[in-house]
Amino acid sequence: MPERPPRRDDARPIPQQGRPDRRRPELDDEDDGVFTVDTRGRRRGSSSRAARPVRTEPSRRREPRERPERVERAGRPVPGDARDGRDPRRAAAGPRPDGRRPVPPSNDRGPRPLEDERPRRRRRWLLLVPVLLLAWVGYLVFAPLHAWGTVTRVDDAPAGDRPAETPGNTYLLVGSDSRDDLTPAERKALGTGTAEGRRTDSIMLVHVPSGGGKSVIISIPRDSYVPIPGHGSNKVNAAYSIGGPQLLVQTLEQVTGLRLDGYLEIGFGGFNDVVNSLGGVDICVPFDMDDEKAHINLKKGCQVLDGKNALGFVRARYSDPRGDIGRADRQRQFLAAIMKGAATPSTVLNPFRYWSFTHTAAGAVGVGQDTSIRDSANILLAMRGAGNDSTLSLTVPIQDTAYQTRAGISVKWDTERAKALFTMLREDQPLEAPPAGTDGKPSGG
Repeated sequence: MPERPPRRDDARPIPQQGRPDRRRPELDDEDDGVFTVDTRGRRRGSSSRAARPVRTEPSRRREPRERPERVERAGRPVPGDARDGRDPRRAAAGPRPDGRRPVPPSNDRGPRPLEDERPRRRRRWLLLVPVLLLAWVGYLVFAPLHAWGTVTRVDDAPAGDRPAETPGNTYLLVGSDSRDDLTPAERKALGTGTAEGRRTDSIMLVHVPSGGGKSVIISIPRDSYVPIPGHGSNKVNAAYSIGGPQLLVQTLEQVTGLRLDGYLEIGFGGFNDVVNSLGGVDICVPFDMDDEKAHINLKKGCQVLDGKNALGFVRARYSDPRGDIGRADRQRQFLAAIMKGAATPSTVLNPFRYWSFTHTAAGAVGVGQDTSIRDSANILLAMRGAGNDSTLSLTVPIQDTAYQTRAGISVKWDTERAKALFTMLREDQPLEAPPAGTDGKPSGG
């Protein structure tokens, strides 16, 4: 039987005779080196495929570099070498007994939980509230200051000697029936007529005491019969028609003995615009008022009046059984309603309405040359107080409402009571209740 050839995997090559075995050199039993084939000496075009073996140094296994020792700073681990791609917090956590990879602690630089964000947001809102409050207060102050620059100045300086300065402040508030600022269409819509010239529909003295106490608004009926400097005795309304604010101020200073510290005037058009800027005013109509000359037909009861009906309400005299005295009461009621509407949240918290009201009111009034914004604020605050009894609403003491004079039927004052009232104001005596005879009822005949 022929001899079985050796297996390929465990047989050693048989060298050929005459030729050295260059394919696999013999290894020394004591040498564990590694041989490689050197191909650097191969020449181009050489047909020999044999390569001279070159012995190399045995490879050495690279030891892993030691990681720097981790140090705790303020309770936080310092990140190690991140170049190996491992999370240093995982290494800090150490191996787990079950062999599973440890869960890293929460990342301080990552997003915070929702429960941590809520206190922070709450603190932000708490810091934002005072900022918004200051900004709103600033706006409430800025709007009237800006509007004050648009008011019309009126020459109200009286001629001749004036009364001495007195404690407290007394101002003159005038409602004019001038139609000069109204177009023909507006005169027809408001029912003001076409009369030319300037007259007063309302005359009021506003006294603000210096030592506390209530402010006082005193209505002066426009038909009051008084001496007018340089023009004899006549209705007080004639002083305004003859000499405007200057003569009216001079007349009232001489008849009352009070020095007037400021002047404020509003016309028909101003009444209408101011009311409409507030969206109407709440008025309690005391009785049914059907007045053709005032162009109104109002039913008794509390209701919201627009500019046209509010103007008719303060002007109506023929539908009022008390005539001019009743109209003076309604005028004070109307002024209190205006200020109440201006102070409501619907006006103050609405920046557009608040801006509209302040600028409409400023554009509708005329103020004296020496009247300051502080004087105007005193007048407005006194008007507002007329609606909550913090301001006394009075009428100059009257003796007769049908006094026959060369100027026609006039209103005659109760001289003694009127002098007593004006003396109290000159001396700045506090008033907590209306003095006798100031309710508008005639004291005789």
